[in-house]
Amino acid sequence: MALVWVMLGNLAAMEAVMLLVLPAPGLDVLHRVLSSFTRGLLKPLLSVVPLCLFLLLDIHWKYETRPSCELESWCPPTVRLRDQKSVLKSQRNAFLIGTALAFYWLLYSVAHMVVKIEQLNQLLARLKDRDSRAVCGGIRKQTKWRLRG
Repeated sequence: MALVWVMLGNLAAMEAVMLLVLPAPGLDVLHRVLSSFTRGLLKPLLSVVPLCLFLLLDIHWKYETRPSCELESWCPPTVRLRDQKSVLKSQRNAFLIGTALAFYWLLYSVAHMVVKIEQLNQLLARLKDRDSRAVCGGIRKQTKWRLRG
């Protein structure tokens, strides 16, 4: 089970790095490659959601079935210490699950915003190009008309 937690931690770290790099301004070619790479990874990374739900169920099951002492005087210190360590690990793992899910959601949102921005930039470039051709054509027509008149 420890390997799953290591994998989830690495996945959350990878999502965080992609979140930092994706919206950063930089070279257009590199930005396009990172954008397409991130969009390609979104579907396989969606598997983090059921994995996190499974791990949350595992944490809940461990919490519900943990041995507890009826009276504090009956518990030896080693059992109490082991129980406290288990609770701390569960809290750490729940935090890791929350961050992995939050990073995935943020990455999904940022990737879609980057796609929308690219589409709007392309549309703006086409409109500017069309407008500049229309203005240049209008100036030519006006100058020809003035020369004739």
